[in-house]
Amino acid sequence: MTGARALLAAVCLLVAAPAAASCRLALILALDVSSSVDADEYDLQRLGLAAALDSDDVRQAVLYGGHGHVALSVFEWSGFHQQKLHLDWTLLRSDRDIDHAVLAVGTMSRSHEGYPTAIGQALGFAAELMRRAPDCARRVVDVSGDGINNYGYGPAAAYRNFPFDGVTVNGLVILENYDGVADYYRKEVLRGAQSFLVVANGFEDFRNAMTRKLYREINDIMLGDAGARRLRWPRG
Repeated sequence: MTGARALLAAVCLLVAAPAAASCRLALILALDVSSSVDADEYDLQRLGLAAALDSDDVRQAVLYGGHGHVALSVFEWSGFHQQKLHLDWTLLRSDRDIDHAVLAVGTMSRSHEGYPTAIGQALGFAAELMRRAPDCARRVVDVSGDGINNYGYGPAAAYRNFPFDGVTVNGLVILENYDGVADYYRKEVLRGAQSFLVVANGFEDFRNAMTRKLYREINDIMLGDAGARRLRWPRG
């Protein structure tokens, strides 16, 4: 009987281990560093993202917002070949893991300057990056920017030619330099039934907008859900 119980306990541990170690979300953050983003605006993006990741609300969402952990990757994008990976896939399973991601983002150096806005190429880069993501229940790409595609192929071509099955693409638009960007993102960039757009009223609002956005998607909040409306949203 003792041996049978020991065997049963071992089997239970083997079954429980994958669930405990499972990944619930693979998240890519893609930051616009095209020519329309000046040095001060770049710093507002860089430091704003670091502060959003470091906020109590987002930390709680990452560590306690669901079963399993979150995998995060961050890159910058601008022109046709101008994509720079700053944070490769990192598993956020503890405060120390989040600290590492915050430091990596907060100390980024701008990779490119003076290049156009090639959103299609950014999406293609994200798709290839997602190919080697950990095996996660959800896969999400965040594209943030302040302009529409003005170089190379557009989002529609990227979605036709790169693997986006099962990938949700959300957007964060910075209303600063151009009109019509939010509508463009809604029509051309967002992908997936649960995709959504967050708008920042200028680069100064980027931190608050990114905090709201991360909180929502890490918690997998659908605004149509009655339960979601009862959740405490981040301050800001």
